[in-house]
Order: sequence, then C-alpha cells, then structure tokens
Amino acid sequence: MKFSKLTILIGSVVLVTLVYSASKSSFSISEESMGFRKTTIYSETDTIADKTMYSTSPAGTSKKFDRAYQNAPPMIPHNVEGLLPITINNNQCMTCHEPQMASMMGMGATAIPKSHYTDLRPKHTYDGENFIHATDHMKSELAIKPVEKLVGARFNCTLCHAPQSTGKLIIENTFEVNYSREDGALKSNFDDFILDNLDTSKKQEK
Repeated sequence: MKFSKLTILIGSVVLVTLVYSASKSSFSISEESMGFRKTTIYSETDTIADKTMYSTSPAGTSKKFDRAYQNAPPMIPHNVEGLLPITINNNQCMTCHEPQMASMMGMGATAIPKSHYTDLRPKHTYDGENFIHATDHMKSELAIKPVEKLVGARFNCTLCHAPQSTGKLIIENTFEVNYSREDGALKSNFDDFILDNLDTSKKQEK
C-alpha cells in the first residue's frame, strides 16, 4: 500500500499532537524547581540572597586572589573601607600601588603595570578643513605614547578591579583556568605582547 506525502505529513502532525498532549497531562514543572532560586516565582518573601561578605583584612595583610584567567584584572583582596570612592582629587589606591611606592613599602602590593602608564589613544588633528588620522587603520597601526602619570582611562581603578565576596555560590564554579604562563595567576603579560616586538606601533610625538 502506498501513501501520499500529504497523508504521511498529516499522520506525523497527529502523532506529534497526541504525544505532546499525553506528556502535558502526565508531566508538570513546579515554580519552585524553575531557575536556581528554588522558591516560588510569585513571591519574594522566602527568597533571600546569600550575604555578600567582602574581606575585612587590612591592606598588606590579605592573601591575593588568583586571576580568573590570563590577564584578567586582579580582584581586590583587602578591605576598601575609607579608600572609596575614587575622585579626580583623591585616589587612595595610588598610595600603595604606584610603582615606586609599591617597591618601597615592602607590603607586597601589586605595582601598577606600565600598560597603565601608556597612552593608546591616537592624537588625530583637524585644521578646520582636513581631518588627519594619526594612525593608519589599514596598516593596523597602534598609537603608543609612554607617559609619566597614570593615563585618564586607567584612573578609576574600580572600573576593572573590585572586591571579591567570599559568600557561597548558588551554582558551583567548575571553570578550570589554563594560564598562558607559569605566573599567570598573579601576573599579567599584557605589556609583553602589546608593547614589545610590535611592528605596526606608531610612536606619538605629542
């Protein structure tokens, strides 16, 4: 017996509909089992987030966190009470992490790397008629200008660096880090690959 394509299609639709209807009648999902919170989605009464617990260890006495991955911004391992917020006239982080101070104090503070003292923003010019690019994008040129002061784009430390809570995670973190260098857990190699042996870099005069 031969069946037309239309007959087979209609039969398939009917079969899927019957299976779906049967599964709906015998299987249900409770609100409490949806997501990771394990509480009803209709009320927040019993939904309590785990308490955030930042380090209370003073600067210089805390244990450094391993970086989340190679070149990840290091987390702040010490208490930041009285150190924040950072303002244009007050950056308490520089007290210990400015390179010269970090080497002198002997507290093990991570010195701000030279990438933070490098201006990567091209200095384009405009004479009122012509806009002149300081770098050639077609040649993948990168503008590089070492500076003595912390560049403005790096001044607000907490844009990238933040305290780390020691509270419990709802979901276990099974991520395994594979650093590209042996000291990758505590040191960045950003300076090595962005500034050294770069043929397309263009030193800025201004």
